[in-house]
Amino acid sequence: MPKSKKGGLTSGVIGKACLSEDKAIPRHRAGAGSGLGLRPSYGFEVGYSTVLLDFDYTLLDSDASSKAAFRQLMAACGFDDSAEHFLAFEVINMALWRQVEEQVLTPDEVHVSRFELLSPKIGSPLSPQEMADIYSEGMGANGELYPGALDVLDTLASQASLAMVTNGVGAIQRARVARLDLDQYFEAIVISGEVGMAKPGNEIFDITFERMGGPSKADVLMVGDSLSSDVRGGSSYGIDTCWYNPGETALSRGVLPTHTITALEDLSALVLS
Repeated sequence: MPKSKKGGLTSGVIGKACLSEDKAIPRHRAGAGSGLGLRPSYGFEVGYSTVLLDFDYTLLDSDASSKAAFRQLMAACGFDDSAEHFLAFEVINMALWRQVEEQVLTPDEVHVSRFELLSPKIGSPLSPQEMADIYSEGMGANGELYPGALDVLDTLASQASLAMVTNGVGAIQRARVARLDLDQYFEAIVISGEVGMAKPGNEIFDITFERMGGPSKADVLMVGDSLSSDVRGGSSYGIDTCWYNPGETALSRGVLPTHTITALEDLSALVLS
């Protein structure tokens, strides 16, 4: 059963930015309104009893988190201006996370290797491991949920079972979940860095389904902003998917979500209809 909630909930339109701790594809900007996927989202009764939610760029403003963490890292390195170095970091980081989606690398390997590649480019006085540790601490300590995300979680968890399924470094994601008090909303939190498997692979969904008590695939919806990991992963596993697409970005060829929404609050009507 969904866990009980506490505290005041925020409201507003969900926003989104460009770089993810756990995503390889550049992110789109927030838009307004709502869109429809391959079948109508609101024209007939759908309803899902289990919802799998992505974390970065779906619920969490990971762009702000990453930029704040990188500024802290650059200050520790003695650099005054982090903007130029951050652009170099973005390129490296996205390329490595793409390899995580391809099952070539693990999140824990990305944790340090991105700084092994960045360090000689910027002349860092710190070791890659020291850089990784500072950045990881900053990632866990910075970044907030998008406005209205708690309202959505509160509504969904009152009627459905929720799981978080995220590609990311375990220590970073756990620190964020604890700081934002999100554990109360989820019956399972599955982090690729902890289980050694990543979206879009089937294995991370096997683990999630086991932890959720083996729900029927027909009753499960995967929700996320990434076509390459969330939508492709859910579709390959045989469950319905909902693409959160606030920027109204065009669909990639070969990746077809069951539903599309451009405002996160529209998810409640889809799930609970």
